[in-house]
Amino acid sequence: MKRREFIQNSAAIAAVSFLPFKNLFESAQSQIKIGYSAITWGGKDVQAISEIASLGYKGIQLRANSFPIYKDKPQELKDLLDKAGLTLAMFSSGNVEIAADKVEASIDQHVKHAEFVSKLGGKAIQLTNSLRKNNQVPSKEELVHLAEVMNEIGGKTKAFGVQTTYHNHMHQWGETPEEVDVIVNYLNPDNVKLELDVAHYFQGGGNPAEAVLKFRKVLHTLHIKDVEAPIKGKDDPKSYKFVELGQGKVNLNEVFQNLTKIKFSGWAIVELDGVPSPDKSPLQCATTSKEFLKGIGQM
Repeated sequence: MKRREFIQNSAAIAAVSFLPFKNLFESAQSQIKIGYSAITWGGKDVQAISEIASLGYKGIQLRANSFPIYKDKPQELKDLLDKAGLTLAMFSSGNVEIAADKVEASIDQHVKHAEFVSKLGGKAIQLTNSLRKNNQVPSKEELVHLAEVMNEIGGKTKAFGVQTTYHNHMHQWGETPEEVDVIVNYLNPDNVKLELDVAHYFQGGGNPAEAVLKFRKVLHTLHIKDVEAPIKGKDDPKSYKFVELGQGKVNLNEVFQNLTKIKFSGWAIVELDGVPSPDKSPLQCATTSKEFLKGIGQM
């Protein structure tokens, strides 16, 4: 290499080296789409749509409570979303039942939800379960059975262009990382993908940033969430509550760094089940989380 070329190449490398890390990080993760869940508004979906849009979030997650209200007039809800500039990033379809006398009705319910979601312009539903009774640990066979029923649901929702996803959750089958492993291993990835809730995964004993890498091939959506554990002022070391982003123990910076590493381009939906204290409003909480996301270059 000639001396002049060496000097030019060295200068170029030096220029890149001195670029602010944040700028490099921001450009790498521009494909991540940030949404917000309406759950914090407790069923006041019209208000949630307006306030979530006002903060600059691009997508929204609605819950099954909207189905009986708008099932016969889905265009009315779609018009609200379109006017607000929001995409239906995810729809909470509810619990999966695996008892022989309940499976068929459960599958039908989720398929109806998928058809409804398609009319709203949405492309995904999430499945949860309420199968953990008295904190009894499920057997591998039970977890496999749950995966099989979800696979059947996912196979049917594809007819509407809707992807079925599994949501890990505390106090359900799939509370611990080991249980999530079994379920995911028996999912048909063509039918069901993973919606990773980072706070539930953390509280269940896992490392959500590592889970991003581990499940990269089946990762469809994330719930970006934080948790205070144990709750300040309580004697119970197992107590916890969900809080605004940056107010708890989940290493969200590491989660986003790993999302960037795997070039994730799906939805990361901020979720807060309810306001963590009575003096706060859903809008205030959503604003706090937005400021956190801005601080790490995500909004």
